Amino acid sequence: MSTRRRPGRTVAPRTVAITMGEPAGIGPDLCTALLDSPPRDCRIVLVGDASLPGRTRLRARGTRAIALFDPSVAPRPGIELLHVPLAAPCRPGQLDAANAQYVLDTLDAAIGGCAAGVFHAIVTAPVQKSIINEAGIRFTGHTEYLAGSTGTELPVMMLVGGGLRVALATTHLPLRKVSAAITPARLEAVLRIVDADLRSMFGLRRPRLLVLGLNPHAGEGGHLGREEVEVIEPVLERLRAEGLRLAGPVPADTAFVPHRLAGCDAVVAMYHDQGLPALKQASFGRAVNVTLGLPLIRTSVDHGTALDLAGTGKADPGSLHAALALALELGRRRRTRAGHW
Repeated sequence: MSTRRRPGRTVAPRTVAITMGEPAGIGPDLCTALLDSPPRDCRIVLVGDASLPGRTRLRARGTRAIALFDPSVAPRPGIELLHVPLAAPCRPGQLDAANAQYVLDTLDAAIGGCAAGVFHAIVTAPVQKSIINEAGIRFTGHTEYLAGSTGTELPVMMLVGGGLRVALATTHLPLRKVSAAITPARLEAVLRIVDADLRSMFGLRRPRLLVLGLNPHAGEGGHLGREEVEVIEPVLERLRAEGLRLAGPVPADTAFVPHRLAGCDAVVAMYHDQGLPALKQASFGRAVNVTLGLPLIRTSVDHGTALDLAGTGKADPGSLHAALALALELGRRRRTRAGHW
């Protein structure tokens, strides 16, 4: 990761693209916070409009010029800017559907840079899904957008923080659609992806996964729901026979207790709000969202756009720092395979 000398060789620093997210939210403010302590071991490229970084400095410390990103220049530690112009002027805290496509343009620029081998990872600041959809653009989240842009059939969301890793079998779905979405094929694919990426990205030789049931008491033997009996248990048995280390299905209300967590490397929850409250209670503001199953490394903050804090200089950059650190750590273990999407 860092620039260090070996006999006859200089290792260039890793280059990480950070998309600024919703321009009216705290994403630009979080990126501004990075300017106070430029990295010494990586090259950061902020992706967004040049007017956004430093906007919280206009009333306080003044502004600091950021060099424009030039992919032809050899990478060196520091912070540069890949300018993607806003469609309309932006004021902190005030959403504007005119800038919805701009948000997606920043993501496209970062994804393209990874495909070209220029960027080694992407870190994303939060976006406002509602305003993108109000602009007439169907958008369910970063995870799904990155999957569509890279030709990934099934991305898996996993959050890391507080000593926990929690992956999700389904992501941004209304609760009434979750049961139908948990098919044997999907659950098997999710478990294989989590197992594979814990090996390749996190360096675990034989990951131990704790799989939650869908229903209260994990279905109570079929009396409180049949998904465990008809879907989850058969999938687990089949994959165990192949050598995957899988425990469960266990009731979600007793899964996050010390003796269960001590015996696993990651928890696999069936839906978004089943697994993430426990993790965020343990680490909110310092947790990291990681997308598994992609041909690139992507991490993100664990929070939203916080429109009420935008432009005030009060936003906590802790999760962004954690997301950047994890992206670099994962990059040391898995090289992006540019050109093979």
